[in-house]
Amino acid sequence: MTDITSPTFHQEFENAFPLLPLKYNVGWREITSLGAGGEVPVLAEPTDDISLAELLKFCHARDIKVYILGGGSDTVGADKPYTGIVVRLCQNDFIRVRPGRKHVTAGAGVRLSDLVSISARRGFGGIAPLAAIPGTVGGAVRMNAGAHGVSIGDYIAELCGYDMTGTPWSASGSELEWRYRQSSVPKDVIITAAILRLPECDTAEELRKISEELKHRRAKEPRGRSAGCAFKNVSADEPAGRLIDYCGLKSCISGEAYVSEKHANYIINSKHASEDDIINLMSQIRRCVAEETGLYLRPEVCFVDSEGRDRVCSATPAPRVAVLKGGSSSEKEVSLQSGAAVADALRDCGYDVDEVWVTDCEVTERIKKADVVFPALHGGWGENGELQQLLEDDKLCFVGCGSAASRKVFDKLLSKKIMDDTNIPTPRWCVVNRDRREISVELNFPVIVKPPREGSTVGIYKALDEKCLDACLDKAFKYDDELLIEEYIKGPEITVGIIDGRALPVIEIVTPNGFYDYDAKYLHNNGATNYLCPPEHVDEAIQKKASELALKFYEVTGSRDLLRVDFIIGSDGVPYMLEGNNIPGFTSDSLVPKACRKAGISFERLCAELVRAARQHG
Repeated sequence: MTDITSPTFHQEFENAFPLLPLKYNVGWREITSLGAGGEVPVLAEPTDDISLAELLKFCHARDIKVYILGGGSDTVGADKPYTGIVVRLCQNDFIRVRPGRKHVTAGAGVRLSDLVSISARRGFGGIAPLAAIPGTVGGAVRMNAGAHGVSIGDYIAELCGYDMTGTPWSASGSELEWRYRQSSVPKDVIITAAILRLPECDTAEELRKISEELKHRRAKEPRGRSAGCAFKNVSADEPAGRLIDYCGLKSCISGEAYVSEKHANYIINSKHASEDDIINLMSQIRRCVAEETGLYLRPEVCFVDSEGRDRVCSATPAPRVAVLKGGSSSEKEVSLQSGAAVADALRDCGYDVDEVWVTDCEVTERIKKADVVFPALHGGWGENGELQQLLEDDKLCFVGCGSAASRKVFDKLLSKKIMDDTNIPTPRWCVVNRDRREISVELNFPVIVKPPREGSTVGIYKALDEKCLDACLDKAFKYDDELLIEEYIKGPEITVGIIDGRALPVIEIVTPNGFYDYDAKYLHNNGATNYLCPPEHVDEAIQKKASELALKFYEVTGSRDLLRVDFIIGSDGVPYMLEGNNIPGFTSDSLVPKACRKAGISFERLCAELVRAARQHG
């Protein structure tokens, strides 16, 4: 390994780059806003793209590490001397903003606040909410910086830069993935410039917005040396500062670092805080928040020594969760959406997530490696208890009902018998099969024909009379050899979600044609379905009764973790239970997450609470 502190190296380096501005033994206190850490042995400040590329090639050929420093506003310096070269893009075009006719080009070293204000003065707007975010364009792009629903990634037309070998790199904004406070810009790429496509604006109005944003920032930002927000927000609904405050950690101290009393996500360097002080305090925060909420905060600050981040996270390691999606049922496409949404939410909660696309009912070695299994499978063996039985046989923790409860809830015929046996009101019903198609009990038309072991309203038909019934049976028998026929009750349809034994706010379902079929749920070819929470056409007393009946069904079936129960309200004011769903749809727009939002539970918190519940019941 090259010793970058030796006079011999210094001479070689200066001979190779006689025009490159260099500084030796610079304290992190001088070049970062936090000021923690020791010294930088070598600080290089390239003057243009060419000198940067040559520097990267030089270091790559000698296996010398390179750390790119922007404005230093989010950086935690290292206590030990950095064994590589620190590069700061603070010269010439790296710190220039060049507005064009339709685009604005900004060097990576431009402060984000300068980009916003200069663009506004040239008639470009849309990014005023970003004015108070500290740091430079390069760092802002990498983390997809944002505020108040606006993210810089929304406006990126093109990025330019180099990889660590000095090879040019570029990508259009559409080629990259932009997520909440993160982007898919490769880790080994150094961004040198960004081209932004911004809308035209009224300059005076945009400058007014910028002024308001800066005023708001000054009012809430604590004084003192800090690296900005220490942890990433879990989501817009779960800001890290609020979680830290909830755990009573304001003013918590480690050495010469402490949590700000004004904003709990700021760690302040009181005088001469070390890197260790910052790491120890962040580790304590992460542990307390995880124990209290089940959310594992991820560092937002950048550690010069990458082991710093690892030390913070490894002090309280997040559980590994296998999210199962796909399956082989008619609801596979819905499952893929649910699984992707759950996986994304759990990643935002700091969990170690493995998305597993399953096609067969088996527990693979990959699944067995997980601390918790989260089945997001709808229909078939993924929901009917078969997979749950295999997970139980392998003594794995998993989210949702056990195998026995899954069988009772998933099979509509078993559910109907349980409802009748426990005096839960349900529409009159009977069973037919291919050999005996006659209705065995007196039912009034219209009737609903249902395959008893399908979900997402797959294969469900409404028969207005006996003639129509034969056609409906022919279509429904494609899904099962026996069918449930249920008397149709006209009235408002509602659903009650249950999470860990707690009934959620009731949702009223208003369909365009009065029938909640597959189209009304997912396709909307006949018009949009409206979900009203709270309901507008159902009295509170009826809602309360439905919640009580849903909880009763949850208990008598032996359900756990989560359940959704559907009802229709008769003209007599009775909530008639239609069916339960032991693995309901789980995108952020699905019914249970909608009800949770009304109850003040974010989608991320919901997913984390279910994982936590699974770990507790084992």
